[in-house]
Amino acid sequence: MKTGVKAAIGATAVLMLAVVGEVVWLHHERNAPMKMQATQQEEPIDQDDLVFLKKMRPDTPKDVKALDGKTIWVSAGGQMDYYPFVGHRVEYAKTSGTLLGAQPLVVKDVVEQVAPKEATYRVPGGDRQVLLVFTLPNDAKEYAVPVGYREGKDYTFYTDEIFFYDDPHVLYKHWGAEIWKAVDAHQVILGMNERQVELSLGQVSKSTSQDYGNRMVVFANLGKPMAVTFVKNKVTAFRADQGY
Repeated sequence: MKTGVKAAIGATAVLMLAVVGEVVWLHHERNAPMKMQATQQEEPIDQDDLVFLKKMRPDTPKDVKALDGKTIWVSAGGQMDYYPFVGHRVEYAKTSGTLLGAQPLVVKDVVEQVAPKEATYRVPGGDRQVLLVFTLPNDAKEYAVPVGYREGKDYTFYTDEIFFYDDPHVLYKHWGAEIWKAVDAHQVILGMNERQVELSLGQVSKSTSQDYGNRMVVFANLGKPMAVTFVKNKVTAFRADQGY
């Protein structure tokens, strides 16, 4: 056989082997079990973050009066002082107490009144302060709490920041009976998270760390300071703290 012919046959053989090899490789790749791409494990979503909190975004007292006759619950626990409402007037001279977290109120009316300076710590006085008139469970007396103010013709309201419009016991039912028993008694127990303790002891607090859920927070707790330590957003220790 001539050398040229041998070379051609040899090249053809090599080419055929290459084609057969490619076909076998493609068949293997197409029929091999699918490899799952490794992915980083995602952090589980906190159920609290999935809770829908209704907002009113009121612009006028008429918007707020839509709450008349309804029950609302306190979100901004430990912050808002309330006053007697007698003879269609707010008696700013003496406070009746401070609203507590998850406390239910029945709304009776919305009023405007000039507020003394000492009553404008949380909500500005403006030209007139806007107050929500309400009653408490098992108490027929009427009270008033500042929820906004009027400056000229313009109104500013804080109802969305102060209240839940739906029962938090239902919104956060996944907390369970033991946690809710502590919250309603305004106590702290091991295993609570920061949101739960904040609703229980109030929003007035201080901490030296911004690492939410992994820090010590001292809650004012209406004059009975409580130092609470959180690790992985669970209470691991708590004690009275007179140094607040």
